[in-house]
Amino acid sequence: MSDTFSLRPVSPADDAFLFELYASTRPDIAALGLADTQREVLLRVQWMAQRQGYQARYPRGEHQLVLVDGRPAGRLWVAREPEELRLVDVSLLPACRGTGLGTALLRALQQEATAVGKPLRLSVARDNPARRLYARLGFSSVTGME
Repeated sequence: MSDTFSLRPVSPADDAFLFELYASTRPDIAALGLADTQREVLLRVQWMAQRQGYQARYPRGEHQLVLVDGRPAGRLWVAREPEELRLVDVSLLPACRGTGLGTALLRALQQEATAVGKPLRLSVARDNPARRLYARLGFSSVTGME
C-alpha cells in the first residue's frame, strides 16, 4: 500500500464503518465466546462509551476518516491543544495494518508538531502491538504515564 492517504471529517454517515473498525481492534471481546448478539451489544456499548469519552476529554479534537484511494481505511482523532498535539486515537482496518499507512500518518503528525513547536503525545496500552511502531518512530515512554 502506498503511504498516500487523505483525511476528511467524520460524519454520522460513517457510523457503520467506525463501528466495524472499532470491532476489528477488539480481538479480546471476540475471544470471550459470547453469542453473536451478545458480542455485538458489548462492542456497541464500548464503542459508544469510547467515542463519548474522547469527545468529553478532547472537545476540540478533530475526528477524521483516513481514506486510501477514496475508500475508508481507518480513523485519526487528534486534539490540537495549546501545549501539545495529542494523538487521541489512530485505528486502521486489518488489511491496512503493517502497510506503512500508520507510519505515514504518524510522520505527518510529527512534522506538524515540529512545525508548530509542540510535542506530539499519545497514550498506549502496554499490550498494544502498535508500541513497536511508536518506538521505531522515536516516541519514548514516560514512567507512570503509560
